[in-house]
Amino acid sequence: MSTMRISQLAERSGVPATTLRFYENTGLLPADRSPAGYRLYGEDAVERLAFIGAAKHLGLPLEDISELLAVWESGACAQVKADLRPRIAARITDAEARAAELAVFTTTLHTALDHLDALPDRPGRCDPECGFLAPAAPARPVDVVVLPSRRAAEQDAERWRSAPVSCSLDGDGVGERAEQWRRLIDGAERQETGEGLRLTLPADRAGAVAALAAAEQQCCPFFDFRLHLDGPLLHLQVRAPLEGAALLAELFGPAA
Repeated sequence: MSTMRISQLAERSGVPATTLRFYENTGLLPADRSPAGYRLYGEDAVERLAFIGAAKHLGLPLEDISELLAVWESGACAQVKADLRPRIAARITDAEARAAELAVFTTTLHTALDHLDALPDRPGRCDPECGFLAPAAPARPVDVVVLPSRRAAEQDAERWRSAPVSCSLDGDGVGERAEQWRRLIDGAERQETGEGLRLTLPADRAGAVAALAAAEQQCCPFFDFRLHLDGPLLHLQVRAPLEGAALLAELFGPAA
């Protein structure tokens, strides 16, 4: 089998030599040694680096990549797929939660800019009465739709209507999830709608609500979550098909 020095592998793979050394130190890319002490790599190193690069592109941490490589080395594609899927699902949950938090932050910045533009120009020095950093105007409304994935959003934002009414959580898991929702929506103003309910909460819970809604979508895709940010308030709309009404009530409480 032909071998490569580290400079040759760097040229073949496009990965800098410094990164290759780092991968060796972390156990991701083992290397043999020549009698003179030079690192030597086989042809399989190029394929291994491609796998590492693809995993990094998905935002997987090095610890996850190391575990995946151990499965990948077994050569069973089905096992790699089974191991990779929950990791990607977890990244989707994290990304959707960050997207909701960024939506809140963006709205806050727009509100601050609108407030700043509305303040009169004063000839004197700035003082607390200027109120530059204390916007009083209501924030611009922002809508966030929580779906299982971006692909689902592109294909059909109403897919929850045809999704099977089943939950992958067991009995204990459903009870724990219900308790998480109860703590998060404690004190919320509740309004029943034709297909679900609408909860009004403080806007500072938007990130936590989005994260839990994204996790809910992973096990119960028949739920539809929509977050409407309106200044200091967050309006959470939850919808489900008629067959899912019982689970909706279990998670969010019975109708008033």
